Amino acid sequence: MEHIVIIGNGIAGVTAARHIRKLSNKPISIISSETDYFFSRTALMYVYMGHMKFEHTQPYENWFWEKNNLALVNGFVKTIDTNTKTLYFKDGQSLSYDKLIIATGSKPNKYGWPGQDLKGVMGMYHKQDLEQLETYAPNNLVCKRAVIVGGGLIGIELAEMLNSRNIPVTFLVRESSFWNGVLPNAESEMINRHIKNHHIDLRLSSNLKEIISDKNGQVKSIIIEETGEEIPCNVVGLTAGVSPNINFIKSSNIETNKGVLVNKYLETNIPDVYAIGDCAEQRKAIGLRRPVEAVWYTGRMMGETLAQTICGHKTPYNPGHWFNSAKFFDIEYQTYGWVFAKPKENHAHFHWKHKDDTKCITIEYHTISNEFIGINNFGIRMRHEVFNTWLNEKRTMDYVINHLSDANFDPEFYKHYEQDILKAYSNQLQIQTIS
Repeated sequence: MEHIVIIGNGIAGVTAARHIRKLSNKPISIISSETDYFFSRTALMYVYMGHMKFEHTQPYENWFWEKNNLALVNGFVKTIDTNTKTLYFKDGQSLSYDKLIIATGSKPNKYGWPGQDLKGVMGMYHKQDLEQLETYAPNNLVCKRAVIVGGGLIGIELAEMLNSRNIPVTFLVRESSFWNGVLPNAESEMINRHIKNHHIDLRLSSNLKEIISDKNGQVKSIIIEETGEEIPCNVVGLTAGVSPNINFIKSSNIETNKGVLVNKYLETNIPDVYAIGDCAEQRKAIGLRRPVEAVWYTGRMMGETLAQTICGHKTPYNPGHWFNSAKFFDIEYQTYGWVFAKPKENHAHFHWKHKDDTKCITIEYHTISNEFIGINNFGIRMRHEVFNTWLNEKRTMDYVINHLSDANFDPEFYKHYEQDILKAYSNQLQIQTIS
């Protein structure tokens, strides 16, 4: 019976293993050098913030793996020999496979900054990062200040984590406004203000030049490239994006670019070798989606899809309409469909913001057909399945605005804003008609 080997025990690899097991009794081995058991990576911040313990991030009890005949291998794969279908480990051990699934996820980007490997410098992606954070930033007595480099979703999560322990934070953002390559200006500027309201020292249009060491090889300060200013600190969080964790593959004959190149069936150029999750790169992009997507739910979907193919039901990967969610301190964010930082050709944005400066929506629509393209929600919870249906049905902007209450998912007794949004939209239309 063919042996399925999965490198990586994140959401993509474990989902593939679970669904293969549901469909077959094939032997399955899951390899990881990070942790013995699968955990929810997105929950790491809540461990540091004291909302849960690390064991609470593990969705399955430790007995689950043996009961379901899933062999866990703690090891670091150094090389892959696809000719003999053998994996070679750093410690000299080896393991043969019949079918191989690469699900090694991402690693934090490093750009060759002087001092980037000092003690007290870390990303915020792996369990080891959490352990380092507890060592170097347990409280504001040990860590007088932290500097975060990179203005994405992981950066703002790390800022919230440190803020929860009253550790002063300087946040270096390369762009002129937070995440403005993704968010329209009005939303980005609202998040700027929200970050500052939490007493974060937000430095826009600022790049890291170097990290300075003390005599013990630990972080002492950083230098800002644009001004030459030196900021004393004990911790530096490198959150300037992530990239596929595939360095060990480059010596093999498996084709790579930014990630491991795969077709719509998640197959590589080598028979019986597949790649899923953050480390996979689509040879042909799916719609407007990026070829590499470091998103939790796409990893899960790839795992489910590939399990069908592995078990004889060849299935193309189809993630459907884009959606995502995040949290910016107190403001929850959801996006469904496509809302670009600047509207595409023949597209326009309708934007509404509440006077409390913590709630807003932006809807992108086609100016000729009036078709609804996508929505960003801040501070108002909306139902994914409703927007997914509207996108499938190609509903008009007018329809969406007039039926927003159908999508509202806020708890009972929360104030609703649909009438305010409809009024603002009607006023915008009147202004456009007059002009």
